[in-house]
Amino acid sequence: MSAAVREPKSSEVKVDRNHQKLKILLVEDNPDDVELTCRLLRRICLERDIFLATEAEEALKILHTLLDKGADLPDLILLDIKLPRLSGMELLERLKASPDLRGIPVVMLTGSIVSEHIQKSYDLGAVSYLLKPISEDELLLTLSYVS
Repeated sequence: MSAAVREPKSSEVKVDRNHQKLKILLVEDNPDDVELTCRLLRRICLERDIFLATEAEEALKILHTLLDKGADLPDLILLDIKLPRLSGMELLERLKASPDLRGIPVVMLTGSIVSEHIQKSYDLGAVSYLLKPISEDELLLTLSYVS
């Protein structure tokens, strides 16, 4: 006899109050997904700084500006796989190759489940992989693991 494994719902997740004050870099080019994700983050994280980049190069510029200023880097990067010009996978690879940026947890976001993308994301160092549109339960559970 085997027991079924059930993921907890957000109301059941023991949430460390530390994740209420996160700095998050959202790298997403779809305005609807940006709005939904930001709305969820505002609901979940009472005090947060959300940096937004619509393409990989912009995300790198934000991160290097923070480094140059000696400011705190984001606690988490939410990264869309399909971005214009430089893909999310290519950005993930660059982030994990950088001694200054490799320690930032990266959660990959995608609109489709492609097993090769999932495996490659984990091979490159992503901590999680979420299917869009993201639910509040999934985001809260993910934040509880990375905070």
